[in-house]
Amino acid sequence: MNFNIHRDVLLENLLIAQKALSTKTPAPYLQGIKLEVYEKEVVMVTSNADISIKISIKDESLDVKEEGNVLIPGRFFVDIVRKLDGDTVSFSMFENNMLKLVSKNSDVTLNLLDIDDYPEIDFVVNEHPIPIETKVMKAIIRQTTFATSTIENRPILTGVNIRVDKENLVATATDSFRLSQKIIDIPKNFDEMNVVIPGKSLDELIKIFEEDLEEILIHLNHQSILFEYGNVLFQSRLLEGNFPETSRLVPKEFPIVIKFDRTTLMTAVDRAALLSQRDSSTSIVKLELKDNDVVEITSTSPEIGKVVEEVHPSEKPEGSPIKIAFSSKYFLEALHTFSADEVMVKFTGEVRPFVIESEKDKDLTELILPVRTE
Repeated sequence: MNFNIHRDVLLENLLIAQKALSTKTPAPYLQGIKLEVYEKEVVMVTSNADISIKISIKDESLDVKEEGNVLIPGRFFVDIVRKLDGDTVSFSMFENNMLKLVSKNSDVTLNLLDIDDYPEIDFVVNEHPIPIETKVMKAIIRQTTFATSTIENRPILTGVNIRVDKENLVATATDSFRLSQKIIDIPKNFDEMNVVIPGKSLDELIKIFEEDLEEILIHLNHQSILFEYGNVLFQSRLLEGNFPETSRLVPKEFPIVIKFDRTTLMTAVDRAALLSQRDSSTSIVKLELKDNDVVEITSTSPEIGKVVEEVHPSEKPEGSPIKIAFSSKYFLEALHTFSADEVMVKFTGEVRPFVIESEKDKDLTELILPVRTE
């Protein structure tokens, strides 16, 4: 194997490929980057237990003198290429298990891993993939993965349920204490889809998106889902099991509706939660709609004191006074998903789930379960 390539082109693709490198595995070959060198193309492959990435590099700077396949220790390879100061990197293999990298004043020799140990990874590409706008896919990920569970005792809740039904794509995430759901209109009827993708896989996927590509293609089979984005194939395993039926969790009618300026509300809740920030996961605040249409947000710490924040709704509230307690962390994370300046907080009762929506983000629903404090 012998070839030259522009260092920046190589590094740009390596930084994507390394996202699927395994860091905690008894199998050292999964810590490697497989490099397949052909006459006019270099292919990188990386994989761990959850995701696999395949990148095809066809660049005018690529000059292949001899084809070949090697398995390179991944982390060392990325760090070395990152620190090289030459414009071009030359690769040559010798003694069957050594790789030489030459760039400007640098001459590096790496011991290769045994390529025969590397598993064959089948990247399944369908004839009729589902096209999704990149900005829409980014919004789906940003507005749902935060609500997945971080506890492994119910693995299915660590993923995002993506379902295609007729002309809607529905993405839902829940950790059983909150729910985030985004519904996207799709322009024509695609094949039905109902899968659960690990939230961590989607968090890695969003990191590879660039603004200059408008579309991502989704290829689905029974065991994995593949996202095609330019020269990158990003494949994730699917979670097994049935995602809980969540459609009945979202109330249909709301006797109490309060409209807020989103930034003002976030600031008030954030300040009110300061007393219990030592354990943000159980930081509880209370919201009370008073008879004079003013909203008070309070928190109390027996050791420290009490905070009372007064917030004026942006419109006259609908419904009767209410007092409800909830996790400030869940509430703030939900508010962060909206792009609108105003949000509506909708209640059905003091001990029933409440919903956050906005007129601008009509496709997004955030649901939070209240906390009993008495």
